[in-house]
Parts: sequence; structure tokens; C-alpha cells
Amino acid sequence: MQLRYNVRVYPTPGQQEALARAFGCARVVFNDGLRARQAAREQGLAYICDGDLSKLVITAAKRTPEREWLGEVSAVVLQQALADLNTAYRNFFSSITGKRKGRKVAPPRFRSRKDNRQAIRFTANARFKVLDNGRLRLPKIGDLSVRWSRALPADPTSVTIVKDAAGRYFASFVVTTTGGPLPEVDAEVGIDLGLTHFAVLSDGRKVAAPKFLRRAARKLKRLQQDLSRKQRGSSNRRKAVVKVAKAHAQVADTRRDWQHKLSTRIIRDNQAVYVEDLCVVGLGRTRLAKSVHDAGWASFVGMLEYKAARYGRTFARIDRFAPTSQTCSACGRIDGPKPLNVRLWACPCGAIHDRDVGHQYSRGGTRRETKRLWSAGKTGTRAGAAP
Repeated sequence: MQLRYNVRVYPTPGQQEALARAFGCARVVFNDGLRARQAAREQGLAYICDGDLSKLVITAAKRTPEREWLGEVSAVVLQQALADLNTAYRNFFSSITGKRKGRKVAPPRFRSRKDNRQAIRFTANARFKVLDNGRLRLPKIGDLSVRWSRALPADPTSVTIVKDAAGRYFASFVVTTTGGPLPEVDAEVGIDLGLTHFAVLSDGRKVAAPKFLRRAARKLKRLQQDLSRKQRGSSNRRKAVVKVAKAHAQVADTRRDWQHKLSTRIIRDNQAVYVEDLCVVGLGRTRLAKSVHDAGWASFVGMLEYKAARYGRTFARIDRFAPTSQTCSACGRIDGPKPLNVRLWACPCGAIHDRDVGHQYSRGGTRRETKRLWSAGKTGTRAGAAP
């Protein structure tokens, strides 16, 4: 399977200028290709194929005075920018014809030099190389200083250099590797994602929601207020924009690190993992949108899925319309819809269920235990739960 390893790189001022030049050339080639296809469509001409488009906006353009500076960067960077445009068109065509599942994909649009994120890609044809001293050698850019957190398991097939909104540079390596399976265990777990508790596990454990964005709200508010007071186009405003971007990047990095640790622990301790397929897009349109996006359910489920495939675990998504909160695990009876404030319910067969945990409890339990379970069941409301 293919894995992506991201590491921080520290280019020198001269290398930053070379990277900015490469970002700009890749953006121009992408926009020229998009403009050529749009013009052909407006004139009623045939769709320009990938090979002809490459000759038009790269090979022929380098011979013109207006685009001769495209030869100052690696040709692979330009070809990969055009490959991104071709992929965007294929996804758009597959979406409108129904071959691509999920939400509809919009047609490609022009890239702007003011975009917060800039990226270029080098493939094996560019002959990039990780040197013995740990530096990354890129054609027409130089040897970049890299801060390695771990060694790559195999030779990378491509590397993407990314500059984010905070002005940081990253190298993203694509590596093809076969992850060895972990030792088999007997445990299985079902995960119920929510807002009051980030995750409620079927074994009774509840993981508190960290709420990284909420905790950083006061700092972000102050930085946003400082930004709004700066004059547009001034250097102070550009500095304030970078400060806001760094604060948001810190929140995202902290959330990603926490989710990686939690997902790794769950995959290591369980042979099979089951997660409800929540409609995050729909929940993002409700009044709980900020909390839903702060939770980061989609990225967490994605981590569980690829780590399960890598380490030989079983991963499955439960249909979001399945009446899991209404079905008795003891007798299979569907008890019917319930309001969200009912967190504990009793089945006529004698079992008492916590709709978050999914456990069943005998009616013969002590009064204190039942009261404790009832109080635990009322601690919060799970967003997106089946009624």
C-alpha cells in the first residue's frame, strides 16, 4: 500500500526564491491549460487531449518571449501541474456522468498566486534524491535541510513540496510499502462518535472531547481583531495574517497528533473496529457546525481505516440509517424511535441498554448501579444519533 510521510524542510532564502519561482511556473501552466480548454469549448472545437495540451502550454510556450522563463524550473514540475488539471477534468466528467460516487465535483478553476497553500510535485523522473547527510536534493532548487522524525521504510516514488498559510515548508513523500500485520487479539470494539464525548467505545470506555478549537478561541479572537484593524495591503496586515495562520495551524497540528495516538491505540488493542458512518457534511450545516468541525470525525475515521488495512485489522462502517439505538442486542427486538434525551432504555426481555455504550444490563442489578448508569446515560447528546 502507498503511505505518505510528511517532514518539515527549511530552505535557505535563495532556495525560497527558487521554490517561489517553481510555484509560479506550475500555477501559470495549470491556468494556461485550463484557459486553452475553455476557449476550445467556447469555439465549439474538440476537447484538447492531454498530449496536445502539453505541447501547447509547455513545449511551444517555452519558445515564446512571454513564456520563455518556464525553462528556469524543472520540466517535471510543469508536467505534474498539467497532470493535476487532467485529473480534475476526469473527476468532473466522472461526476456528471454518474461514474463517480459521492458529492458532485465542480469543474476545475483557475489557481491564484494569493492562495494560502502552494505546492509542486517531483516524480522519479525528476531524479530527486535523499542524500546520505539527510538533505533532500531537488533539481534546479538545491539541497534542502530536512528535519527527520523517522526514516522512510522504502525509496519514495514522489515528493511534494508544500508551503502552507503559516509560511512553513513541508516535504510529503509517497512510499510504497507492505506494513506487517500486528499480532492477533481477541478483542473487538464498536465506536460511537459524539460531541460531549469524542468517542464512546462498546467496552464502556468514554473518550472526552478535547475541543482544541474551543480552547484556542480566545487567542484566535484576539488575533482576528488585530488583523481587522490593519490597513489592507500593508506589511503589518501581511504579518497579522501569518500570525492568524500559525494559530490555526497549531490547533490543526495538535488535533492531528491526538487523533493519531488514539487511532493507533485502538487499532493495536482490537482485531476488528466498527464505526458508524456519520453524515458530517449534513451536520456541518446545523447550529452544531463549529463543534462538528472541531471534532474532526472524518479525519479520525480515515486514520482508523488506513491503519486497519496496514496492520491486518478488520474495519467496517455501520450504515447511518441502521436502528442501532433501537435494537436490543439480547433478543433482537426493535423498540422504536426515542427522543435524544433518553440515553437509557429497557427492553421487555429484561435487558437495560445504554444507547451510547451499547451494553445491556440485567434488571437484577442493584439500585445504586442502575442509578449510576442512568446518570451516565444523561451526560450528553450524541450528534447524528439515530432517534
